[in-house]
Amino acid sequence: MREIAQATLLLSVLALAGGAAVAQSAAPKIDPAWLTVDSAARVARFALIGGHGTANSGLNFNGFKSGGLTLTVPKGWTVVIHFINRDPNLPHSAAVIPEATSPPLGPVPPAFPRAATKSQETGLPSEGQDEFRFAASRAGAYWMFCAVPGHGAAGMWIRLKVSDSAARPELTPTS
Repeated sequence: MREIAQATLLLSVLALAGGAAVAQSAAPKIDPAWLTVDSAARVARFALIGGHGTANSGLNFNGFKSGGLTLTVPKGWTVVIHFINRDPNLPHSAAVIPEATSPPLGPVPPAFPRAATKSQETGLPSEGQDEFRFAASRAGAYWMFCAVPGHGAAGMWIRLKVSDSAARPELTPTS
């Protein structure tokens, strides 16, 4: 009887551990509150959160890594990025850069004037915030990239698409 109880306990522990592993590997969810749209003014406001949870050891934006999230905005719109670093351990920054074959190792000039947080190379500390705005004046593929040396190369970037054909901004997981 004791062996049955021990086996049942062991199976319960293994089932719980397996469920936790599945929960940790689940794809992040998009929070609709991250993106607000003012169609009349042609302004998209995006909450960009550095170190949102533990995905990729905190090297993520809004829980996504390596381009797993795409913000699409119509060409000609103003984009306002409110950046906050939620990572309790590492500083982070953000810059909009041209899409590349591989992430740069550190800061590069932004793709649009003023499309970056302050302190690109050193980053902002935990709970540090900054806001930047730019005109999405050129259609194309871009990245929102952490320019603290090594962070972007480790997967801390998501996609920005400036579209000639999009009717309004949207956030989508990247397939």
